[in-house]
Amino acid sequence: MNPFLKVIQLHKNESALIKKAIKNNREAQHVLFEMHAPKMLSVCRYYIKDLHHAEEAMLNGFFKVFLNLKHFKNEGCFEGWIRRIMVRESISFLRQQKYIEFSVEDITINQDYVNNINTNIEVAEIQQLIDTLPEGYKMVFVMYAIEGYKHYEIAEILNINEGTSKSQLFKARKMLQEKLKQLNKITSNGTH
Repeated sequence: MNPFLKVIQLHKNESALIKKAIKNNREAQHVLFEMHAPKMLSVCRYYIKDLHHAEEAMLNGFFKVFLNLKHFKNEGCFEGWIRRIMVRESISFLRQQKYIEFSVEDITINQDYVNNINTNIEVAEIQQLIDTLPEGYKMVFVMYAIEGYKHYEIAEILNINEGTSKSQLFKARKMLQEKLKQLNKITSNGTH
């Protein structure tokens, strides 16, 4: 079978499921949840260190997805629409828990800043390194480097200025670079 036809079929199935879910069809809602929950848990987990809290944020996010499903206009990717809700829900969770603190110190960022570290570490180790970042740094880093938000969007979502977003990203990258160097030393010495 042509793989392109599978994509079209999946899109049509998803569109049909969305229409049914808007009418509160529990089976359609369950199927949509099952289709997207694993990826959305990963999104929440990027922001929230504790898996149980990440699951809580994801479930709250899906509640909002189904509550607002009638507002999805089929313009753009449904997964992207859900993802934005999950990002905002994760940020909201962290704010409620008082985990977010931002440094208001703005610094000039060298736009040529590049991370040249050569490493063979696993994704789980990278997540652990990200988890060690202070919450403000981590949130901006994930939104920028993983989710693809621009600094002006991050500033708007987090209610900070754009310079603070840039500063937090710079500091997060610097901390991660140092942690990767340390991890590389341990790995290259064979004591890992």
